[in-house]
Amino acid sequence: MICPTCSEPDTRVIDSRVVEGGTGVRRRRECVSCRKRFTTFERYEREPLLVVKKNGQRELFDRGKILAGLLKAVEKRSISMEKLEDITGEIEKSIHEEGYDEVPSTRIGELVMEKLKALDQVAYVRFASVYREFRDVDQFMDILSTLKKP
Repeated sequence: MICPTCSEPDTRVIDSRVVEGGTGVRRRRECVSCRKRFTTFERYEREPLLVVKKNGQRELFDRGKILAGLLKAVEKRSISMEKLEDITGEIEKSIHEEGYDEVPSTRIGELVMEKLKALDQVAYVRFASVYREFRDVDQFMDILSTLKKP
């Protein structure tokens, strides 16, 4: 792996961890020349997956969009990036296991909501308010009432 700072081709792995629900590996590396440290991610390549948007448009699945949505939902919450990467990997794995070639964007949104509901209730409500396009307080109250049920 080439160092992103000095372009030295020789780096060493300091630490490796399984991430993204077991579908990836996070590696901390150090350049042998400049001693800068950086992180790399390794995951296996899958067949292309298409996402069918609400308007019928199709686009390639982009796990970065899931991660970006999670980051916005957990903003100013004490949730690690590693946990968010794991959730993103779990969602991607679920979609593939469900056998989709073309997955509806609504399915992805529901999976994200399930994960956030179990992770952090504030993040769940934030995501739900955007995903479900809340128009008034009653819609917030409906989602909050689901969180209070035992």
